[in-house]
Amino acid sequence: MSRYFGSTCLALSLALPCVWAAPVSAQSMDVADELAAMRAEMGRMAARIDLLESELEAANAEQAALAQAKMSQATAATPPPYPATAPSRLPSADIAWKGAPQISGEDGWSFKPRGRLNIDAGFVSAPGNVAVNDGFGSEARRIRLGVQGDIPGGFGYKVEADFGGGDVSLADAIITYETGNVEVNVGQHNNYQSLEELTSSLHTSFIERAAFTDAFGFERRVGASVEYTAGDVIVQGGVFTDDSDDLPAGNWSLDGRAVFAPKLGNTQLHLAGNVHFRDLESDSSTRYRQRPLVHFTDLRFINTGNLSAESERGLGLEAAMIAGPFHVAAETFWQRVGRGDLLADPTFFGGYVEAGYFFTSGDRRGYKGGKFDRVRPTDPVGKGGLGAVQVNARYDYLDLNDAGIIGGTQDSYQASLIWTATDYTRLLLNYARLNYTDAVIPAADGDTSYGVDAFGVRAQIDF
Repeated sequence: MSRYFGSTCLALSLALPCVWAAPVSAQSMDVADELAAMRAEMGRMAARIDLLESELEAANAEQAALAQAKMSQATAATPPPYPATAPSRLPSADIAWKGAPQISGEDGWSFKPRGRLNIDAGFVSAPGNVAVNDGFGSEARRIRLGVQGDIPGGFGYKVEADFGGGDVSLADAIITYETGNVEVNVGQHNNYQSLEELTSSLHTSFIERAAFTDAFGFERRVGASVEYTAGDVIVQGGVFTDDSDDLPAGNWSLDGRAVFAPKLGNTQLHLAGNVHFRDLESDSSTRYRQRPLVHFTDLRFINTGNLSAESERGLGLEAAMIAGPFHVAAETFWQRVGRGDLLADPTFFGGYVEAGYFFTSGDRRGYKGGKFDRVRPTDPVGKGGLGAVQVNARYDYLDLNDAGIIGGTQDSYQASLIWTATDYTRLLLNYARLNYTDAVIPAADGDTSYGVDAFGVRAQIDF
């Protein structure tokens, strides 16, 4: 438009001087007529300019539309540098609360921190004429931290370390695999000896397990095991070496256990047996001994001392019943030590029988997978309830005398009161009267038969 307007103005600028330069005295044109003609010509020129401007605007609009169409065609023909689809969302995760947050992914992964804290205190009271360092004691019995979870494909893991006592030791370190009714475990875990040993320390009815489990060296060991479950029947077996702290070593063992656990109405039954064989590397020795109930003392009134040994063979029987608020349990275990052709093989024995009752309505002892499980109060503290209150009584026996070995015998009469405030908090009070025969610590007058009192209290949390 500016080009046309400029041309028009130029023509006017040239025409006007020419017009005005004509002689005023010309007779052929009157001045008024000339002015009228000039106005008419200027009107026609203005109309022409308006027409040209409209045509220019239309041309520009058409050119812009053509350029936009060409750009759209080029974009459609050329693939974008990145996928045109919306970015995929991040994998979702569910968080549940099971004493601690458990994070589960939609692809089969899960992760959960775990831990426990047992703080113990109490005393041991021996007769005045027995020269031992008894009296008050306390300890952080267990301080455990770890993780557990699932891995896609049926795999799982569990790792837990114990910081109690000022030392760091490995508790569990397991890789698991489940398919159908079969579970495979590889790593450090409990071998299959005793209902009492396999029941977690979080769920026992006394602050310490039955005397024979500790005396005969039941513990976690590195190995591989298989567990098969079919209805009420559980069969477990594995091959083990030693605790991870004692490796490398040449010792190995075979352990197996079979459980029949039918449920009759509201009553849970448990019948089981377990076997143990352990081969010890040459020039080995073993020792069987036991504390007076509580763990925070170093006193052992019964003790075989070190025995040369080539092997161990064990046999255990288990029975238990849970009927509403009432439960009973009993076990026996025989441990035979192979000492070689020139020495007699002693057989040591331990066992217990116990009964327990909940005073709080609706509460009972838990049971799962061939062992006692968590107590879950019907009315926990924090939700308007008192928690679960349980009383237990036990007779516990250990005999370390046989084949010329005089390690002593221990008869223990125990009572416990347990307050389970919530699913994950407990307070335990435990008293025991322990009567010894052939004690390895004699009284001042040489007497080796006497009684000792022990009392322990435990504050416990876990997650």
